[in-house]
Amino acid sequence: MVIVSLCILALLFLGLGGRAVWIHAREKEARERAHLLETSWEGAPPLDVQLLTINDYSRPGIPLEQINGIAIHYTANPGATAQQNRDYFENLKDSHITQASSHFIVGLEGEIVQCIPSSEMSYATNERNVDTLSIECCHPDETGKFTPATYTSVVDLTAWLCGRFMLSTDDLIRHYDVTGKNCPKYFVEDPKAWEQFKEDVHTKMEEQKGET
Repeated sequence: MVIVSLCILALLFLGLGGRAVWIHAREKEARERAHLLETSWEGAPPLDVQLLTINDYSRPGIPLEQINGIAIHYTANPGATAQQNRDYFENLKDSHITQASSHFIVGLEGEIVQCIPSSEMSYATNERNVDTLSIECCHPDETGKFTPATYTSVVDLTAWLCGRFMLSTDDLIRHYDVTGKNCPKYFVEDPKAWEQFKEDVHTKMEEQKGET
């Protein structure tokens, strides 16, 4: 009986040890992949890179095999800063409240915080998580309308990502376009504003081409 119990404990120990080794390998691979991609961002808007800890609730470390689009979101958290939203995603590894994250968060003053490497999947856009990059946008009030600084940075970042990953404005989506969720609220409730955003991104892409 004692021998059997010791065998069971040994198997459990080996199983836990094996999972720890697997997690470590996953983290190492993700760091290397992120380093290769994120060190060549010449011409990108200024980024505050604060990558989330790899965990099952906000940064799973799953590679993106292909990027077919960019998804625009709003935080639905009026007045909250990019840093506060980033920290919320980070704390999900401990709270386990839900699975949520975004590659980038654009703040009320136009600051851009990067949470997840562009080589990895985020938990933001449901079934389109597997082939899109996500941008969460802060907003000052319940209307969901972005500040001018936020809007400018979102346009700049989106245009740059389109250029880097050979996408066009036809590849821009709202969270709404995937699930029908009222996100980003202002662009859902004012379709003309969404079309104007895409036009502004196109114009910025043309400007960026002229700068290279």
